[in-house]
Amino acid sequence: MPAANDLRKGMAIRYNGDVTVVLDVQHRTPGNLRAFVQATLRSIRTGKSSNVRFGSTETVELVDVNRRKLEYSYKDQDGYVFMDPDTYESETLRPELLQNSADYLTENLAVEVLYAEGKPVAVELPSSVSLKVVESAEGLRGDSATNVQKPAKLETGKV
Repeated sequence: MPAANDLRKGMAIRYNGDVTVVLDVQHRTPGNLRAFVQATLRSIRTGKSSNVRFGSTETVELVDVNRRKLEYSYKDQDGYVFMDPDTYESETLRPELLQNSADYLTENLAVEVLYAEGKPVAVELPSSVSLKVVESAEGLRGDSATNVQKPAKLETGKV
């Protein structure tokens, strides 16, 4: 079993008898105290997140994670609907699984869905996504001497 120092974002571990997904990890070494690992875990069963502190030498039990390629189809009242390109089966995923990634989903976008114990636990987007800018503010005249940034609205609604 690996040590808590080896935890990475996206890993699935068993914590207090429950399968959880690591959302965030920080290794801390405060002044004259022992090092520890601060992790944010989300339970697969309940969907609730919690902050957990591990000693740096504690061991954690890993859970096998399977990956499956799916394509985004559409959003409905239950969640986000994805389709398996091989079998054409559709699957609806809860919005909590996508977190901030939902702002970058476009139709037919290929993503990887991670499964632990047969349940979806996370969605991984490709490293880059092509989106169209549908609206942007006017640039100010004479404001080109420095790096000018202005808000832009994307086709997905993200600003």
